[in-house]
Parts: sequence; structure tokens; C-alpha cells
Amino acid sequence: MDTERRSFDPEFRAGAVRIVQETGRPVAQVARDLGINQYTLHNWVKKDRLAGSGGNGGGALSKSKGSGLSGSEREELARLRRQKAEMARRHAEEKAVWEAERAQLEMERDVLKRSVVLWVKEAEGR
Repeated sequence: MDTERRSFDPEFRAGAVRIVQETGRPVAQVARDLGINQYTLHNWVKKDRLAGSGGNGGGALSKSKGSGLSGSEREELARLRRQKAEMARRHAEEKAVWEAERAQLEMERDVLKRSVVLWVKEAEGR
């Protein structure tokens, strides 16, 4: 079985690595979005981390296409993540309230249905 190996230019590799590092999305998801093998992208990210200072990111691939996030961008990203977490917490609380209200309304509906049935039976019995 002949399979042709695809080659990717350094800019594409650096861009793919930056997407993984800056967005925090899973390698598999980014690879799927870009149409490349997830293991290929995983290797690029791993090599980039190893090429960086002490393996803490910011390696050769990502440096070739810019320096990543600035301090103010990191602060904004942290703020937005906190805001997202707070919104998710509030949503969960509101959902619990809505679910309780829905259960109460369903119970009231069922009681009314039974009442109507009893009322009809009583009316027919006369």
C-alpha cells in the first residue's frame, strides 16, 4: 500500500502548536480541525516544549511566529476564564431552580388531571 507522506511548512507547524498552547484545546480536537493526524501534532507540541526553556513552553516552533500572549492578554484571558466559570456556576444554580419549578408544575398538572377525572366520574354517576 503506497501512502504519500504529507509535508508541512514551518509556519503551519508553528501555527498549529500555538493554537494548542494558547487555546488550551485538546491536541486531538485541533488536529481534527486542521485535518492532520493527532499524533503528528502531538509530536510537534512535544518538540516545541522540549526546545523551549526548561520544557515550560515557548519553544522554537512557537517563537518562529511571534511570542504568544502578552502580559495584558494573559490577564484578559484569566479574567475571561474566571467570568466563564462564574457564568457556568450561575447557570447551574438557575437550572436547578428551573428544574424544581418544573417538577412542582408537573405535580400540580397531575393533580388537576386526577381532579378532572374524578369530577367527570362524579358527574356521570348522577
